[in-house]
Amino acid sequence: MKQGKFMVGLMAFGVISLFAGCGEKEDEMTKVTLNEVAHSIFYAPQYVALENGYFTQEGIDLELVTGYGADKTMAAVISGDAQIGFMGAEASVYAYLEGANDPVVNFAQGTQRAGNFLVAREEMADFQWSDLKEKEVLGGRKGGMPEMVFEYILKQNGLDPMKDLSIDQSIDFGSTAAAFSGGKGEFTVEFEPAATTLEKNGDGYVVASLGVDSGYVPYTSYSAKTSYIEKHPEIIQAFTDGLQKGVDYVNSHTAEEIAKVIQPQFKENDLDTITTIVERYQSQDTWKENLVFEKESFELLQDILESAGELEERADYDDLVTTVYAKEAMKK
Repeated sequence: MKQGKFMVGLMAFGVISLFAGCGEKEDEMTKVTLNEVAHSIFYAPQYVALENGYFTQEGIDLELVTGYGADKTMAAVISGDAQIGFMGAEASVYAYLEGANDPVVNFAQGTQRAGNFLVAREEMADFQWSDLKEKEVLGGRKGGMPEMVFEYILKQNGLDPMKDLSIDQSIDFGSTAAAFSGGKGEFTVEFEPAATTLEKNGDGYVVASLGVDSGYVPYTSYSAKTSYIEKHPEIIQAFTDGLQKGVDYVNSHTAEEIAKVIQPQFKENDLDTITTIVERYQSQDTWKENLVFEKESFELLQDILESAGELEERADYDDLVTTVYAKEAMKK
């Protein structure tokens, strides 16, 4: 989708906004369903925006639903069950190349590093990726970002994911930690809070961060169908504005302050655990200062897809990404 397509609607929204005060926004709430790929402290800016009322301030009555996998989140967006999806942008690439009539377009980048960690059964202070040779690892769904980034790191460290180790991809997303606790596998790749929970229970130890070892990667982004964006540019802008406030908060507050705000989203975890996890993500520069999904990041994503053998042809950045809303949010 060419970015120019969004400008007319956005400019019209800007004119209308001149005559609308904040109070009017809050009085005219718009119901929006957001389907997130997973519920993780990794997505702290989103939960800060929810808990601090930033979406409400922008006139958005947000319903949050967890899809438990990019394939399920994409299905919800395509079917219309959700207006906005939060997942890896690879899902939009797959759908587009399969001939989607109404392409799902990425309008805001959520995270700039992978958010998962490698957990071992024993402490390994001097862990090297070569230690995975001939080992069994509980991985992620084939073609999903967690698994592809994992394989990307293995290749960067001279390992063949298909020959040098055994990666179990048969376990449902969200169930790998329980399987690992039950004795399955020698290592597992986990998001937070699962990784820290395994440590606290004495079932495993974090030995590596995929976010650190893979470098800057456009791991997750917010997207919506082309038709929805073109019909409701003011809603996409309002959502992005609220989300940017969440980004600004996490980049200007301490881990403990952030943890206190998002704790209602993670009632199963105590404040100390949430704070530890937030600190872990902060220390590896997980969250961008803005939501702009740059072309270089999109091309890197496709490099990773190609490396994983999941991409036979590349998609055009301008067809699947717009930066109009994120850039506008930066100005406010």
